[in-house]
Amino acid sequence: MKEKWGPRAAALWSRLRASGPGRRIAALPWWHRWPTRREWLRLAAALPLLFALYVLCLIPFTPSISDIRKAKQEQPAQIMSADGKLIGEFKRSNRQWVPLDQIAPSVVQALVATEDHRFYEHHGMDFKRTMGSLVLTLQGKPQGGSTITQQLARNLYPTEIGRARNLNRKLKEAITAFKIEALYTKDEILETYLNTVPFLYNAYGIEMASRTYFDKPAARLTVLESATLVGMLKGNAYYNPVLNPDRALSRRNTVMAQMVKRGELQQAEFERLSKRPMRLNFERQEEPAGMAPHFAQQLRKWLIAWADAHDYNIYADGLVVRTTIDSRLQAWANQAVERQMRTLQGVANSGWSQAGGWNAANPLVQQLVRESEPYRRLRAKGDSEDGALKAVLADKAFMKSLREDKTRVQAGFVAMDPRTSAVLAWVGSRDYAQDAFDHVAQARRQPGSTFKPFVYGAVLQQGAHPEDTRKDEEVEIKLPGGEVWRPTDAVAPTGEPITLTDALAYSKNTVTAELMQDVGANRVIRLARALGVRQSSLEAVPALALGASPVTLLEMVNAYGSLANAGRYIPPQLVTRIENSDGEVLAEFAPPKPEQAWDEEHNYQLVDMMRAVVNKGTGRAIRQRYGIRADVAGKTGTTQGNADGWFILMHPQIVAGAWAGFNDARITLRSDQWGQGARSALPMVGDFMARALRSPLLNAKAHFASPETSHWWSDFVDRLRDRMQQWTGSGSDEEPDGHASPAPGKRPPASAPAPEPEPDSGIEESTPALPPSRAPAPPPPADNAQPPDLDTSPGLAPGDNTPPPPGRGAGSARLERHRHAAAAAAARAGAESAMSRPCTAPQKSSGVKSFVQITQDLKPYMGQ
Repeated sequence: MKEKWGPRAAALWSRLRASGPGRRIAALPWWHRWPTRREWLRLAAALPLLFALYVLCLIPFTPSISDIRKAKQEQPAQIMSADGKLIGEFKRSNRQWVPLDQIAPSVVQALVATEDHRFYEHHGMDFKRTMGSLVLTLQGKPQGGSTITQQLARNLYPTEIGRARNLNRKLKEAITAFKIEALYTKDEILETYLNTVPFLYNAYGIEMASRTYFDKPAARLTVLESATLVGMLKGNAYYNPVLNPDRALSRRNTVMAQMVKRGELQQAEFERLSKRPMRLNFERQEEPAGMAPHFAQQLRKWLIAWADAHDYNIYADGLVVRTTIDSRLQAWANQAVERQMRTLQGVANSGWSQAGGWNAANPLVQQLVRESEPYRRLRAKGDSEDGALKAVLADKAFMKSLREDKTRVQAGFVAMDPRTSAVLAWVGSRDYAQDAFDHVAQARRQPGSTFKPFVYGAVLQQGAHPEDTRKDEEVEIKLPGGEVWRPTDAVAPTGEPITLTDALAYSKNTVTAELMQDVGANRVIRLARALGVRQSSLEAVPALALGASPVTLLEMVNAYGSLANAGRYIPPQLVTRIENSDGEVLAEFAPPKPEQAWDEEHNYQLVDMMRAVVNKGTGRAIRQRYGIRADVAGKTGTTQGNADGWFILMHPQIVAGAWAGFNDARITLRSDQWGQGARSALPMVGDFMARALRSPLLNAKAHFASPETSHWWSDFVDRLRDRMQQWTGSGSDEEPDGHASPAPGKRPPASAPAPEPEPDSGIEESTPALPPSRAPAPPPPADNAQPPDLDTSPGLAPGDNTPPPPGRGAGSARLERHRHAAAAAAARAGAESAMSRPCTAPQKSSGVKSFVQITQDLKPYMGQ
């Protein structure tokens, strides 16, 4: 003991043990006293064993290194069109793999000299560097000690290893590094590392980094360029050569100094190169979006879930997804949207440049500024409201950017095959790179008059006929609190009878609102649900007749597809089959059995009424401007203030719909003429359909199939019904749910329908004026609640309620909610009483109605 500890230490230890406290401590159990020297020796010997045991226990929790070449061999899922064209890929990252011999030697030299100069000597972990790093860290000078292999392990397996600063993570990282070194050569490790490391701006790997920062392949990188990129590895953001050129230049010279120290660069060459400035040729390398990027993103959500359920990886397993998209129709849709957006953007720019447009005095512009991030930052710093507002308004660069963003016209377009609900074309916005928000499946906007066919369909269900008439006159609908809603039309009422067909063709708000009162909102909602509006909430308020409840374009086109398919509903289909990389079929998807949404004869009557829209009504430009002579039917739509323009056109083999507007519904084209759906949305559909119908993809001579019914029975029922109407007066007949039965009215032999316009004249769309708001809205009835996710069709991710991104539609979403709530608040409470008021046209008595209803119920059986 004396030889080992020295005389003084031994004497001190003896005195401590002989003292009173020492004797008391020695008398305690071993875990409460000072260990003896032998016990210290045992503990010292046990610690390494315990550490080794802990490491052995960690091994099962580290990644299994079956093949790091898997990163190189990853095959992204390929998205194929129905006609065999590649329309997209699902890559894990924007990366292009290059072998080590196609990377400039200076890159490897700079990497090894800076990050791990003993790389070729160790076996995954540099113990000397690790201990040095530990000592410096304890001294308050943190320094990394990871080798290139350890960094590769961390980059390849971030989830399994993690990035926490603790001993557990470092041990898992070291174990994984040893595994990699045991299985792969140094060159394979370097190649994998250089091809997987991130370099900002969506650039992964040395090849994409070289093209991003210097616009050249990695094989042609110079020493200066190599040192710049390797220098970024210490901190991509901090040494970003684009945003922090001074730091990047200093770090570049440090890397070259390390190359000199390790013998990879001559001192004279270093002194010459270190004086050169930072020269970049920066160009962000965008990942190709494909011809249908919004469609691909909708598909990705569904495919990830499918792949997880079947143990596949969409980024690595080489799946081939056969979709319903037709590349030719998709190309025509893209072109139609692009052309119309250029036109409408010119209109918007002109409108907002006029007096009262985009200027500091405009209250709307001031409100947009108050919603901006710069304004919120100034307020957070303590600036007053007026001071912050004036400061932001004076920032010309920001105001220019805000104007461009807010007044950028947007669009959505989708086309489907009504026979199978296969999606044929999908355009979610005018430019995916500028605005990835999907205006087909994500955006919920008021559909305006495109919702009216559901009202007329519900009326047909209650026994009305397309040729029945209503008086074209002003309508008053009483609301709670004594207020009255007076829906108006683009032209003053004539006071003459107008047929239901003409009322739909000319988009008469007054007639439609009155019909809604007669038939009841719940019947309209049930029909809309049955036909395909199954994801959006529909409020049972009078303004629903004029399209006040926001819906998606995909829902509306799907519902119109049900009309074109003889009233049979099929959910949207995006995928037909999935194959592996060898062409073996993994799964096939066929359309589900159609649901008969409603009576086929009523459906055909409604389609015939919608033919009049394009033959003589608000959609007549389809015939006149685009020369479409096929059997088509459709409907235009325009919302209050021209915030939204809609048009949907049906053909027996294709249904196409478009929406045009702005992400923020408070922004409009500032033009009553261009703001209407017939001039904003219709041209996209007309352009597309004209080309599609001229192609061999569609049969331009196809016709909507009329229902197979017994003509003698139909004629008998019609004649009997007409005779009964002549016998009866204007009785009030209530339905079981409390709503009055619709009274289509007499059909006088000399009825005076609304005058048809001259061939060269335009028809102005009637836009709704929503009722005012006063009282809070009670909970809606069960029929009007948010529906469940009913559509689980291949490729469609149901129930996507993703809000618009900040600054891109957030204001629009808020406005829609406030506007719709305002309409619902005052109207919902009094909707039932208003809906049950007597009609102006003669109605059938209860006895006659019951008889007619019985004959209609017996009709399917007696007519066969």
